[in-house]
Amino acid sequence: MTRFGSGARAARRVGALPQRLSAGRWLCLCAFPVLSFAQASPAEEAEDETDVVTIVGRKSKVARITGSAHVVDEEALSTHEHDDIHRVLGKVPGVYVRDEDGFGLRPNIGLRGASSDRSAKVTLMEDGVLLAPAPYAAPAAYYFPITTRMDGVEVFKGPASVRHGPNTIGGAVNLRTRPVPRREAGGLDLAYGEFDSRKVHGFWGDDLGGGAGLVAEVVRLDSDGFKVIDGGADTGFEKAEAMLKMRYETDPEAFVYNRFELKLGYATETSNETYLGLTDADFEATPYRRYAASQLGELEWTRTQAQLRYDGDIGNDVHLSAVGYRNDFTRAWRKADECGGESLAIVLADGAKSACYKPLTGDGSGGEALLLGTNDRDYISQGIQLEGEWRARSGILRNTLTVGARLHYDEVHRTRDETVYRMDSGVLIPGGEPARTRDETGSATAWAFHVLDEVALWKRWYLTPGLRVELIDTRLDAPGVPDVTADEAVVIPGVGTYFQWTRWLGLLAGVHRGFSPVTPSSRAGDDEAPALPENPSSPRADGGEAPSPEESLNYEGGARLRTEHTHGELIGFFNDYSNLTGTCTNSQACPSSQVGRQFSAGRVYVYGAELVAGQTFGLPAEIDLTIDVTYTLTLSDIRDKALIPFWGRESEKGDALPYVPVHQGQVALGLAAPRWGTSFAASYVGEMRDKPGQGSVPHDELIEAHTVLDAAAYYEVTDRARLYAKADNLLDTIYAVGRRPFGLRPGKPRQVWAGFKYRFGE
Repeated sequence: MTRFGSGARAARRVGALPQRLSAGRWLCLCAFPVLSFAQASPAEEAEDETDVVTIVGRKSKVARITGSAHVVDEEALSTHEHDDIHRVLGKVPGVYVRDEDGFGLRPNIGLRGASSDRSAKVTLMEDGVLLAPAPYAAPAAYYFPITTRMDGVEVFKGPASVRHGPNTIGGAVNLRTRPVPRREAGGLDLAYGEFDSRKVHGFWGDDLGGGAGLVAEVVRLDSDGFKVIDGGADTGFEKAEAMLKMRYETDPEAFVYNRFELKLGYATETSNETYLGLTDADFEATPYRRYAASQLGELEWTRTQAQLRYDGDIGNDVHLSAVGYRNDFTRAWRKADECGGESLAIVLADGAKSACYKPLTGDGSGGEALLLGTNDRDYISQGIQLEGEWRARSGILRNTLTVGARLHYDEVHRTRDETVYRMDSGVLIPGGEPARTRDETGSATAWAFHVLDEVALWKRWYLTPGLRVELIDTRLDAPGVPDVTADEAVVIPGVGTYFQWTRWLGLLAGVHRGFSPVTPSSRAGDDEAPALPENPSSPRADGGEAPSPEESLNYEGGARLRTEHTHGELIGFFNDYSNLTGTCTNSQACPSSQVGRQFSAGRVYVYGAELVAGQTFGLPAEIDLTIDVTYTLTLSDIRDKALIPFWGRESEKGDALPYVPVHQGQVALGLAAPRWGTSFAASYVGEMRDKPGQGSVPHDELIEAHTVLDAAAYYEVTDRARLYAKADNLLDTIYAVGRRPFGLRPGKPRQVWAGFKYRFGE
C-alpha cells in the first residue's frame, strides 16, 4: 500500500510541485487555494509522464502545474553553495531583488513589479508557515533564515500565489527545511572566505524506532565585512541558527495513518550595518567606504520558533493536516538618521557643499549635530491552520477537493529613542540622554478560509478554480491618542488552466485577484496626516484620505515544453492595479513619524514576459554540459498622478515605477562529471530608477546596469567527502545596488571561498 502525502503513499494532483515529500516534508498549508504539494506514485508517473513544470535544478521530479511556479532544489543549492538568497533567486524569472549589505542579510524581494522593499509585498513562508515577523501588522521582513540550511526554495506567481495570503499581489516564496531522515544521516560543512568570513554548518538525524525520529541542525556565518569606515571600525556580522525536529508516526501501512512533528528554532544576529551610503562623487572614488558617522551603526535581533504539526491519512483518498505555530522576534537597530535637523538624503544630495558633509566624514569643526536613532521592535506571530483534502476518480475525470482555514494573530510594538551626537576628531560623542520619540503597538487578527477544486479530464486538460476569503481586524494603540481599530473583508478568486497539447508541449493561462492588506499604523491619522520633510527622498504628504488596500487583477498565459534534455517556458503577464500602495519604512528614508503609514499611487499597469530555457548535452567521459537561460522583461505605466513620500516627487501619467529593471536575466553554464563539477553564472540587471519618471534617467536618480559573474567548483574526494570553492563576483565588478535610504550603496566585491563537506546516510 502506498501512503498518500507521507513518502510511502503519495499522489499527484494538479499543481503538484517537483519535490520528494516524505512525511517529514509535508507542508500543512491552510489558507491556500490554488496548489497542493504531493509526489506521484511510480504508476501515476508512468501515466502522466508528459507533465511539466519549470524547474531550476535538474534532479527535481517534473509535474504539471496550472500557474507559474519554480523550484531551486537541494542539488542546485549545493552545487552553487549560495549563502545569499539574492543569488539563489537570481535563477528565477520574474523575481527582482535589491541588495543592501552585500551578504543578503535583509533581502528585498519583489515579484512581477511588486515593491521589493523589505519583501513586504511577498508572502514569505518556511515549511508553509508565515515567517515574516508580523505578516499582517508589519510585513517588512527584517528577519530571513540562513539560506545554506535550506532543502529547497519554491517561488509561486500568478494564480499559483492565490493560496498563499495575505499578499497575493506578486506571489510567494516558500523555504523548505531539512526533513527528519528515515535512517541515520548527518553532515558537516566548513568554509573560509575573504574578509575573514567563516561558515560552520552541521546536522544529525536518525530514525529512533517505534515511529520516532529526530534531526538537529546548527549553522553559523560571520564576516569582518568588505566596507571600510573612516577612522576604522567593524563592518561585519555574526549570524547563527539552530533547529530541532522531532517526529512520531503510526504504521505507514495502516488504513489510518497519523504523524506528529514538533519543530523548534532559535536564531540570532549582530551586524554592524547602517542606512548611510555615499555621495556620487565618493562612490566613484572609493565605493566601499563608509563615513565616520556610521561607526555606531548596529543591528541586534533574536528569534524563537515553535511549530506542532499533524498529518493524517484515511485510506488513499482523505488527508487531514493541522499546524500550530508561534514566532517571537526582537530587534534593535541604531543608526544615523539626521544632521543639523536635515535628513541625510538632503545632505548626500548636496554632497561636499552641505555644512553637514564634514561631520559625516569625521570633521566636527562646524558644530553640526548628528542624530542617531534606535528603532526597537518586538514582534509576535502565532496561529493555527487546518486543511482537509478528498480525492476521487471516475472514468476520465479526476477531482481533488480541498478546504481549509487559518486563524492568525500578530503584533508589533514599536519604540524609538533618539540621541544627539557631535563629531570630535572622528569619534561620535553623545550630547545627552536618549529621548523616547515613539511608542505604539499595532496588531492584527485574521481569519482566512479557502476552497479549491482541482479537476482533470483525459489527463490532458486541467482546471483549478479556487476561492480565498480574508477577514482582518487591526488595532493601533499609542499613548495619549484614541485607539484606532478597523476591519476589512476581502474575497480573492483565482483560476488556472493547463492543456497538454503534445507529449512535450503544454499551454497555460490564469487570472487572479491581487490583494495586500492595510497595516494598523496606516489607520492612524487618516484625517491629519503629518507633513513629511521636503527632501529628495521624502516630499510632503498631502494625506487626508483613509488608506485603501492594494488591489489588482492579474493575468498570465504562456507555454511550457520539456523533452529528455530540453526544457523551456515562456509566460506573458499583465497586472492591472486599481490601487498600488507603498508603505513608509526607514529603509525608504521615511521619517520615524511616518514609519508604517501607507500611501496610494492609484492605477498602475505592470506587464512583461518571462523566459526560461535549458539544454543538457552529453559529452565524452561521462560529462554533462548544461546551459540555462532566464530572462525577464518588465514594463510599468503609472496611470494617475500620485504623491508617495519615499518616491521623491509626484508621479506623472506614463511614468515608470522605481526599482523595477526593464531587462534582467542570467546565463548559467555547468559541467558535471562523476567526481567533479563546475558552474558559471552571469547575471545581468538593467538600469533602474530611484524615482518614477519617463525617458532617460537623470544621473542623480540612476542605478546603472551591471553584470556579475559567479563561479563554483567541487571535487568529491570520496562518496562522502567533498572539497569545494566558489567565487562571488569573480571579475570584481564595481556596481551600485541602490540609492535608498541615504546615498549610493555598493554590491559585494569579489569574494573567494574554499570549503569542505562531509555527509553520511540519506
